[in-house]
Amino acid sequence: QVQLVESGGGLVQPGGSLRLSCTTSGSDFSYYTMGWYRQAPGKQRESVAHISSRGTTIDYTDSVKGRFTISRDNAKNTAWLQMDSLKPEDTAVYYCHAIVPTWGANQDYWGQGTQVTVSS
Repeated sequence: QVQLVESGGGLVQPGGSLRLSCTTSGSDFSYYTMGWYRQAPGKQRESVAHISSRGTTIDYTDSVKGRFTISRDNAKNTAWLQMDSLKPEDTAVYYCHAIVPTWGANQDYWGQGTQVTVSS
């Protein structure tokens, strides 16, 4: 069982920055694909960004390209989402996501979610 613990959410003004952290309990973090999803009130959960196990492949949803940066440190079992130039439409609960390779199939794990509110 892999546990994901998130931190770093909060209230920020438009144009501000926040950095989300996600630390895992698994011993094979370097094999996990890590990412972030978000869910705004009344909307479906959407993928924000993902980073491959070695950090060589990164993808972002179009609405955050150029503003958000995903990164990871396999020695620290931690992934981050740096969010700059935040907009009110970025307001959502952000969930850390891990894709864990296992025998025969990948398994998905989720953090508990952290609230990000962008408002003046």
